[in-house]
Amino acid sequence: MLINFLIIQTAPGGPVEQFLAKLNNANHATNEAAAIDVVNHNIIAAAADAKYRGAQGIDPEIIKKIEQLYGFDLPLWKRFWIMMKKFLLFDFGNSFYQDKKVVDLVLEKLPVSISLGLWTTLLVYLISIPLGIKKAVNDGSKFDFWSSMVVSIGHAIPSFLFAIFLIVLFAGGNFWNIFPLRGLVSEGFSQMTWWQKILDYFWHLTLPIIAMVVGGFASLTFFCKNSFLEEINKQYVLTAYAKGLSRKQVLYNHVFRNAMMIVIAGIPAAFIGILFTGSMLIEIIFSLNGIGLMGYEAALSRDYPVMFGTLYCFTLIGLVVNIISDLTYKMVDPRINFARF
Repeated sequence: MLINFLIIQTAPGGPVEQFLAKLNNANHATNEAAAIDVVNHNIIAAAADAKYRGAQGIDPEIIKKIEQLYGFDLPLWKRFWIMMKKFLLFDFGNSFYQDKKVVDLVLEKLPVSISLGLWTTLLVYLISIPLGIKKAVNDGSKFDFWSSMVVSIGHAIPSFLFAIFLIVLFAGGNFWNIFPLRGLVSEGFSQMTWWQKILDYFWHLTLPIIAMVVGGFASLTFFCKNSFLEEINKQYVLTAYAKGLSRKQVLYNHVFRNAMMIVIAGIPAAFIGILFTGSMLIEIIFSLNGIGLMGYEAALSRDYPVMFGTLYCFTLIGLVVNIISDLTYKMVDPRINFARF
């Protein structure tokens, strides 16, 4: 939080400078008499101009009021201290430009990003783990070769490019108009029955999730395969076969637990990556107003409360997902005992 605060708050083009730019644009649009008044203020604003770009012609008293409006009348350390005290109470303040509380904005956008991140991560793992196991068991076979080719091609295609292809093909482009092009739900969603709501929800998510999944499971598939191959060649596997255990028992009762430990460890990073970075372009293409798009727009407009509020929420979600990952360790391998640590 400290590093991001220093980088963002000291970067040029902040909210004060943007407000001053709007005032200057308004001044240029006035009549000739107002323009003469602006020239007279240039000398007064010389000191302010050294601090903010675009302060020419603006009375220093007005600049001070703008600084107070955005909290820039306080020293940098004091701004950070006040922000952190508020964050401990989940008080993120109001957006500079949307006249809404940051908490309300995050709660409004979060369902879209959570939907994309959760279902994409789930499908990626449901595809990658069985496929990786099958490739490891059939290492060097035709299936292994051709599946590697298909997976690599899918990984090489950017998700946003594949999303455009899906829109052209299935969302009213030059072929079929099967899936909707925008939004998470249809109009009149609240009047639908519960099963209609579920169908409508997944109907809107089908194309975005497919676009994200196609390019997302290649590395995990190869990772699962290599992890299984490493375990299959260990001594305890040969010992299990020597005791008369079947291949299925060896693979899923012994190898699976050990091989999946490192795969499960990657769930938090995969989920966070998909949720906050991989989904942004997809949100733009399919007009899904999620938290990734909101954070990007806040960065462009220097909407500091939204930027820091989303950063704080991202961090908390990452910590929660890491806890879930630790609990999953215990489910996969009961030998793990957290009480010993």
